[in-house]
Amino acid sequence: MSYGGGGYRRKHHYRDDVEHHVHETLEQKIKSSILKLGEVDPLQELPRLSAHICAQKSTITSTVVEALRIGVTQQPYKIPYYATLLRLLSTTSVSEETTLQGQELGKQMLEDFWKGFQGFLDRLAWREIRHCVHFFAHLAVAQVISAASLYNLISAFVAVLDEFGVSHGRAKQAVRCAIEGLMIAGPALAAESSADITSIVTAIKSYVQSVSRFKYLVRPITGHLADDGSHNVANELLDSALTALEVMYEDGFAQGSECFPRPYVEVITEGSVVFALPSVLVPPEVIELDGLSSESDILVKKADWAEFHIRIFDNDVTPDPNTPSGYAVRCGLLDLVDIFEVNRKECARLLLEFPKWTIPGTFQHAQDPVSDKNWQLECTILEVTCQTSVRIASPLKPSVQSILGQFLLLPESTHKSVYFITLITELCKLAPSTVGPAVGKSIRKMYNLLSEGLDVALADRLAIWFSTHMSNFNFIWVWKEWIGDLGLSIQHPKRVFMRRAVEYEIRLSYYDRIVKTLPEQMQSREACVLPEEAPRPIFAYDDPASPYHDIAQSVLNLLSGRAKAEDVMAHLEELKNTFETTDTDGNINTTIRAIAVQSLLHIGSRSISHYLNAIERYLPLLRNLAGGGISSGRGSNTEARSDILSAVLAFWKQNNQGVIIALDKLMQYQIVDPTDVITWSFVHAGPKNGEYRTCTAFQWDLIKGALDKANGRVVIAHRRLATLRKEDDDNAARAKASHGGMDIEDAKPDPVVESPALASAVKALASLTREQEAALTQTVDGFFRCLVTPGTSSPATRDVITTTVWDNRNSWAEAEWLSWETWAWYIHLCRTYAPYLRNYASTLEANVFADSKVLDDPAGELFKKIWSSMLD
Repeated sequence: MSYGGGGYRRKHHYRDDVEHHVHETLEQKIKSSILKLGEVDPLQELPRLSAHICAQKSTITSTVVEALRIGVTQQPYKIPYYATLLRLLSTTSVSEETTLQGQELGKQMLEDFWKGFQGFLDRLAWREIRHCVHFFAHLAVAQVISAASLYNLISAFVAVLDEFGVSHGRAKQAVRCAIEGLMIAGPALAAESSADITSIVTAIKSYVQSVSRFKYLVRPITGHLADDGSHNVANELLDSALTALEVMYEDGFAQGSECFPRPYVEVITEGSVVFALPSVLVPPEVIELDGLSSESDILVKKADWAEFHIRIFDNDVTPDPNTPSGYAVRCGLLDLVDIFEVNRKECARLLLEFPKWTIPGTFQHAQDPVSDKNWQLECTILEVTCQTSVRIASPLKPSVQSILGQFLLLPESTHKSVYFITLITELCKLAPSTVGPAVGKSIRKMYNLLSEGLDVALADRLAIWFSTHMSNFNFIWVWKEWIGDLGLSIQHPKRVFMRRAVEYEIRLSYYDRIVKTLPEQMQSREACVLPEEAPRPIFAYDDPASPYHDIAQSVLNLLSGRAKAEDVMAHLEELKNTFETTDTDGNINTTIRAIAVQSLLHIGSRSISHYLNAIERYLPLLRNLAGGGISSGRGSNTEARSDILSAVLAFWKQNNQGVIIALDKLMQYQIVDPTDVITWSFVHAGPKNGEYRTCTAFQWDLIKGALDKANGRVVIAHRRLATLRKEDDDNAARAKASHGGMDIEDAKPDPVVESPALASAVKALASLTREQEAALTQTVDGFFRCLVTPGTSSPATRDVITTTVWDNRNSWAEAEWLSWETWAWYIHLCRTYAPYLRNYASTLEANVFADSKVLDDPAGELFKKIWSSMLD
């Protein structure tokens, strides 16, 4: 029996192999050979591959072009070798018969490839466009296409800068295409008499210098809040690109051979046929007339920010992006990180193999230690992946530095955080002896930047990466290195980082395990690194000594027994009447709500599913409480909803994540509004700083959750309305067709009326838009009260923005650091939600900035400056 089974399996596998070989056509084999170019040695493979393609019939051309297009756009590190392949296919240094075939084959391939490039242009697929420009630039140096036609192509991208009202996001992509095309094809263009490179460089320089206003809000090192300058550890994308271009331009592009591989130099022959690229215009952007109607519209507008990249290591360890070689290397690495997001394991492998596709001597090599560059590959990969980039709706994710660099881009990273985190983990698994130490160095470098004013959003992102990375490696870290920092103020960024990192680690594991990983000094209550106890719900009325224990137990018993919501409300009304008779509490309504909400949370605290079941079962009860029903008209609905939120905070005060989840579900079921959460967060969720208001990372989590809820509802409503309108238009078109093409109004039957669903969707969108506007207004007003309004803003908010006080930050106390952090979160609000804030700018300014006298003091001036920077 076993023999027969084994024989069947062997026969099955054999048949699979046979079918695989039988169905692999000639076209598939050639396409596979092109895409797998370089698995052994590309320089040895190219002549054989070229000869094999030339030996086939002309019908193979479309297959070759398709493979080249895929290879150029998805394997850009091979572009110089694909240019060499096309150079070989177009050569004339062979027999007369083959010469004609080669000339015609090369011309046809270029024409077909150009059609694909035109398709990328029509879609404004910027990443693919940029890689095609790289390909054309290499072909110009290889003397396959004319330098004059390439110059015209680059000029078309520079012309984008002269468009009226061109967005920074569009201009940025066009500038990158022009700069990188010039850097690669510089020698060929310099030899072309009609190519005025100086005018192109001047136009690019003029634009880059004119967009400084885009830089203030996205500096990775916030530091001195009122200072417009960038920190010396950060490089801005276009500034670096322009500097690298100017270096090459000044020495006549002689450095090109040191930056970009040029394998085609070996096969350039005399008498070759040079083709000319057609002229082209870059299509305009699509302008949305109805405002922000979808998430992609919002992301496109976020692309208008400048891109700063943090330098973690020195120039002798990782390449300087302001040099031609450094810029080229970082672009190559980030293209890999961007393209291979779909496969992090393949991406990690290709990153570690990247030196194979660079100029020899670019990275350290044990067998060849002599080099004028000699950069460390692992450190370069990490630095490039940790930058701060903008998420863009188009396929291009701009990048000049690597993994951590991409992860730490503002206002958002180019991809989801989990991608960068898991990619670094895969790198550690593939090369633990080299990547592991580089990760440790990166963490220490970034930790030290916290004292220099690392942006609060990046600091929190760093804590997430640190904790998640530690969870993949048994939470092992040399915490004792940071024990000395426990003497800093409790709100110092380094101590905040420790608390947040440990909080995230506990979420990823459990309390007792994390305690064992920390040194004894960090386990003490005074260190404030570790929570006093494991995160757990705290039922305030669980103690028999509590004056409301028996009352709370009666409510809890009803809820546990799944009593009807009406019965629970009647019982609460009886309790309220008892309180009023005995007058045992100064705020009876607040107490009743706290007992009811905490009892409901208590029966749902075992899991999220238990919590959701409890909410759904007692929705009438919660809505009654939120509407002030139990209070019999005493107290406003706003007070009732604030009481509910305070009860949630008290119940989950040992677990911030529990508060965030609970409030999210209360907003989801419309028990409370996003505006309620925002108003309450500023007043009740922050640390006690006297009577002054602040905004910490926890408060920002709550505010962000509320804003995302309000904005998300509007986006969904827009999509639903668009769908219904399309259906309505389709119905009208069908009705018109049924009357022989006559307009509905001219037909005898009654015209098609607007569907009830469409009318309802219009009303829902209007209501949700008002809610969105209210949430944004309340947020800006909340920060205004924290930072500017006398009485609610701390005097420290005016001190920390001065140069003298910032330079003495080592002596800051809790009040100063809380004020500085609040300013930093306000900056983060403006850059993160700029697309929405701009929509309601006039209303927000009328409601928030009404007191002109308050705006005249230093805090008011800075508040307005940050706001104006967002509007630019």
